[in-house]
Amino acid sequence: MAPHILIVEDDIHLSELIAAYLTKHGYQVSRHTRGDTAGDVILQTRPDLVILDVMLPGKEGFDVCREVRLAYKGRILIMTARDEDVDEILGLELGADDYLAKPVEPRRLLARIRALLRRGTGEDAPAEVMDSDQLSFGQFTISQGTRSAHLSGEEMELTTAEFDLLWLLASHAGQVLSRDDIMNELRGIGFDGLDRSIDARISRLRKKLGDSPDAPTRIKTVRGKGYLFSRSDWE
Repeated sequence: MAPHILIVEDDIHLSELIAAYLTKHGYQVSRHTRGDTAGDVILQTRPDLVILDVMLPGKEGFDVCREVRLAYKGRILIMTARDEDVDEILGLELGADDYLAKPVEPRRLLARIRALLRRGTGEDAPAEVMDSDQLSFGQFTISQGTRSAHLSGEEMELTTAEFDLLWLLASHAGQVLSRDDIMNELRGIGFDGLDRSIDARISRLRKKLGDSPDAPTRIKTVRGKGYLFSRSDWE
């Protein structure tokens, strides 16, 4: 069955164009125009992915994202004309999986959607960790099967995007991953030199892992190269 994509966008012309383009590429598409009723529609229809505009009548897309995130396990792609870093970081903190600024180039949107849906099925998981869906490092464990992580016996509260990044780093423990590596794995595109969403997510993960912001030892910064998930210091 074709993946179901819900477009929540009050610009009728734009949503029609996106819907036609995605339908042409094999997706099942439905559309909605209001923010104050979008949460109910998302939870009732359970699409595989939601394209969510920010500026909506009745309720902002950020509020919709916050409202449904704990109950809805599909992917959320925020799309907005407000091209500001603070909006991108806010959207990701609220549980969105990706963020695109308008105007959106159709092929770029399609690439993002495909990357997000692959993450949902595990098709793009690194080959070296396909044999097991659980990793353990001392007091830290992370499971791809249950999409959960535990530190010292306590389950961590992670957004979908945070879990995906943490799993990627942990499954490559001891290996430096560049921003380009991470962006390609998680979003299907290379690092453009400006995007700081990965850095912001790393900062939040360090805080949740009890890592020092000034001298981190669990997720290390390797200057000029990227990030390294340590195999040690988990006792």
